[in-house]
Amino acid sequence: MDWNLRSCSRAGHATYAPTEPELRDRLAVATAHGDAWRCLRCGDFVLGEPNGSGPADDAPVLLRGRALRSAFILRLLAIERFVRGGLILLLGVAVLQFKSSQVSLRDIFDRDLAAAKPLLNQVGWNASDSGLIHATERALNARGTTLTAVAAFLVLYGVLQLIEGLGLWLLRRWGEYFAVVATSLFLPLEVYELTEKVTVLRIIAFVVNVAAVVYLLLSKRLFGIRGGGRAYEQQLHEESLLEVEQTAAAS
Repeated sequence: MDWNLRSCSRAGHATYAPTEPELRDRLAVATAHGDAWRCLRCGDFVLGEPNGSGPADDAPVLLRGRALRSAFILRLLAIERFVRGGLILLLGVAVLQFKSSQVSLRDIFDRDLAAAKPLLNQVGWNASDSGLIHATERALNARGTTLTAVAAFLVLYGVLQLIEGLGLWLLRRWGEYFAVVATSLFLPLEVYELTEKVTVLRIIAFVVNVAAVVYLLLSKRLFGIRGGGRAYEQQLHEESLLEVEQTAAAS
């Protein structure tokens, strides 16, 4: 897949006319239908006036190649964070609603379970040995302060996931740092859950989060790794089409 063409088909071509004559000549070509300018993202020549002009140093640094592919990966991760954060927030709200109606829920639970016992006995199912029934009873027996703490944790966790998703979707440097820190903080909790019970979903979630942290640290050069932010920005400039053409013109 050509990520550059894919992005241009969605957002349009990005052309620029540098004031430096040699570089300007390398980015423009005369045709029977008028001048065509080379797109700084995909490299194709586009008929019509350029989108911008000025010194080469003022040209926009566009994501292309590996950087564009990285942006696609980050936005996929952001969508996953949006979905997870929304579900966790809904769960936190549900716990708060459950707390406010805990007494009435207990009455309904006790009444319906007692009414269903004859039928359950007929099919040979012992409700007293059911893990689901035990989990429900533990939730009903939880104190109000415990439910409040659980709800507060879920809401906070959900908000953190949404903030992380926003930073990743906008491709902001702070979002990448936030994602690494927030995800790393909750990795011990995921390890604890795996020690309690190993499930395919928990394993996948743990592997995805570890891979996301490692990927962000290395590819985005966070916390000074591989030269840090300055080296990352320099890499973006070096991979820009305008920089490539400028180097070629100089040589």
